[in-house]
Amino acid sequence: MFPPIQACKATALFILLPTWLAAQTFNGSGGSIPDDGNALEIPLDVAGLPATMDTTAFGLEQVCFTIDHDWIADLDVSLVSPDGTARLLTSGQGGDTDHYTNTCLRQDAPYSIVMGLPPFSETFRPMQDIGQFNNGQSGNGQWKLRVLDVYPFGDAGSVLNWSITFGNNPASPFHLASSNLPIVLINTNGQAIPNDVKITAFMGIVDNGAGNLNHPGDPYTDYGGDIGIEVRGNTSDWLSPKKSYSVELRDAFGEDLDAPLLGMPAESDWTLLASYFDKSLLNNTLTFHLARAMGRYAPRTRDVEVVLNGEYLGVFNFVERIKRGPHRVDIAKLQPDETFGDDLTGGYILSVDRDNGPVNGFASPFPPAESGNGQTTYFEHRYPKGEDLAPEQRAYIQAYVDSFETALHGPSFTDSATGYQAYADVGSFVDLFLLNELSRNVDGYRLSGYLYKDKLSNGGKLHAGPAWDFDLGWGNANYCQGADTAGWQYLMGDFCPNENAQVPFWWPRLMEDSNFVNTVRCRWEALRDNVLSPGYVAAFCDSVAAVLDQAQQRNFEAWPILGEYVWPNPVPVPATYAGEIQELKHFMNGRWAWLDANLPGSCGVNTAIGTATAPVGAPYPNPFLDAVRFHTTTGEAVMVRLTDAVGRTVHTAGPFMGQGSHHVFELPLGLAPGTYLFTATGKSGARSTFRLQH
Repeated sequence: MFPPIQACKATALFILLPTWLAAQTFNGSGGSIPDDGNALEIPLDVAGLPATMDTTAFGLEQVCFTIDHDWIADLDVSLVSPDGTARLLTSGQGGDTDHYTNTCLRQDAPYSIVMGLPPFSETFRPMQDIGQFNNGQSGNGQWKLRVLDVYPFGDAGSVLNWSITFGNNPASPFHLASSNLPIVLINTNGQAIPNDVKITAFMGIVDNGAGNLNHPGDPYTDYGGDIGIEVRGNTSDWLSPKKSYSVELRDAFGEDLDAPLLGMPAESDWTLLASYFDKSLLNNTLTFHLARAMGRYAPRTRDVEVVLNGEYLGVFNFVERIKRGPHRVDIAKLQPDETFGDDLTGGYILSVDRDNGPVNGFASPFPPAESGNGQTTYFEHRYPKGEDLAPEQRAYIQAYVDSFETALHGPSFTDSATGYQAYADVGSFVDLFLLNELSRNVDGYRLSGYLYKDKLSNGGKLHAGPAWDFDLGWGNANYCQGADTAGWQYLMGDFCPNENAQVPFWWPRLMEDSNFVNTVRCRWEALRDNVLSPGYVAAFCDSVAAVLDQAQQRNFEAWPILGEYVWPNPVPVPATYAGEIQELKHFMNGRWAWLDANLPGSCGVNTAIGTATAPVGAPYPNPFLDAVRFHTTTGEAVMVRLTDAVGRTVHTAGPFMGQGSHHVFELPLGLAPGTYLFTATGKSGARSTFRLQH
């Protein structure tokens, strides 16, 4: 015990103080950074510290390093503690400059490293919270500086030196107190979350309902149990320090467990989308909402705040994973022994994506719209997975897609009996075209582009969708004209020919079919003044942004990138979250106006698909009241359907027969005023669509 202060000299008191109360710095060595995809780990042995580190008395304060590298933005620099805790210090900073010079990171620094300029010779906040090291562990043991070149086989460099400092001003982590959003708490029991192989962890969800705050310590509401979890995503996700995750609910035996979450239907597979590059936090939510408003299935979403192993990670989109099921892609289940007849014909889910090998998918025999560098179109098996397909099933779906492409590529591609319409659900291709073009999705058509097919007894044609992966849409890309409101995204190969992933040839080919073009125009005119209008989109964005107002502040405190360039954001970069929302709406206004003025085709005239002979003449009166009159132009049986502006069927009737015969299509009472589409389909597949007003 120390003697009373008044009984001793100040110098005596200084001598009696434990040495660990003063800041202690430990210096590490350097090393060459591998350029082969492996990380450099430089160990540093620490001894003489107290038994535990915490956030109040004594702990880690600071880490510093000097690095020379030909392109420092390629580097992920992390610190790893003796208990295995790892924190990302910096990633993707500095562009093509060459140095981190005496760069120091501490949690109480006034500015984040993302706001610094090379050679970063100051003190900054790290990308991830180093207060997590002060978790009660001992600081004694082996620490490591880990440096990974995320673009191997390119530039070279080395760590010259590094150091860590401990003292009585320890880093303290941020703790989430409450949120108006649901809170998702995940505990991995000290395991690092890998890619591709899920680990078992625990997940609890707190959602006390609208109007009530949620607290991390509240009882779990929607779920509290085991999950499998892994890092998910493509190359851009790996470049993000804020990772996205795939989550699988599991029972006590480790098997899939279906459960409803956050008001969404019961299922076992979910996704936590980080939206790091999308600072509006809205691009996917908006697009999926529009797709559903158009009458298509798209993943349901809820905005949440995530805490992983006690660390606040920010705002995420909790999203339905695209999979087969009655509440998702509603197609037949394909059993392994279903290898002939109608059983063999569905259901299947594919995606147009990066080449993932012959087991997981197959390449198209037809080159994409631009193939000057040998690019190909690759289809990945999503359901069933490649390893789960019987040989007959693998051969069938590949042959079906090949038949679709062959028909579309051939000279009679517009013929309803022998062309692409015999294999494709045209309406789904129309709607996905409009979503990709309106959002100017730079990944549209060519990456994460889903397709699905049911059994022939259930229709059996190839559908485009569901919509997925729109982070880099809505003007949020500074390459391949992604920020331009003018121009066609389906013609990306014309102005971005060196991209490895190119648009399949289908889309330019479809736009050579005047009937497809007219159908697109008709669909646009049905939606342009409602769910695809700038006013509708602005109102939706404002409503979601209002709900996110408090949470987004915490998100951008954890990830201080507002006002800072993050690949591939266009410049100038809005300085505030409100500015991000305004920029999204501004892009939408310009893009809508360009599409409205430049979409080819016409509506209100016959848009017969696949034949020069329309099955019916123009319906009348237009506008209509309680009935529509029309005449059949051929002797074949004709079915008629009226759909509203979002694609919902209002009424159907038929068959109507008799060449030159006149018919009355009685309509239900109480129809809302607005635009409707009258579609007549002959037994041969010939189809006419007309726009009517009510």
